[in-house]
Amino acid sequence: MLLDPSHQRTALDVLLMLVMGHCLGDFGLQSDRMAIEKCPGRDATLPWIWWLGSHAGIHGFLVGAITGVPLLGLAEWIVHSLIDYGKCHSLYRLRGDQLLHIACKLAWTAIWVKL
Repeated sequence: MLLDPSHQRTALDVLLMLVMGHCLGDFGLQSDRMAIEKCPGRDATLPWIWWLGSHAGIHGFLVGAITGVPLLGLAEWIVHSLIDYGKCHSLYRLRGDQLLHIACKLAWTAIWVKL
């Protein structure tokens, strides 16, 4: 886990770490090539599904590592893929995309609290 296991974690701790992890995954670890080629029809070096799956997998790993719950990581991997796929098809812009991602972080935190 990325948080000190001896520290009594609160929902706010987890939510903040998830949002910071999201910023890292979407802006720090996503290359320009990945951001473009994860969309169908814009793939030039690898099929788009590899780019999208890898990008969403990074987010899934971060959620699983932060929460300590691999199934939440898997849920993030799937949902992040679907949200980004929708953005690729112009269903919403960056603001909508980011709001959906943050809503997921709120949902993962709520589930984490119940576990």
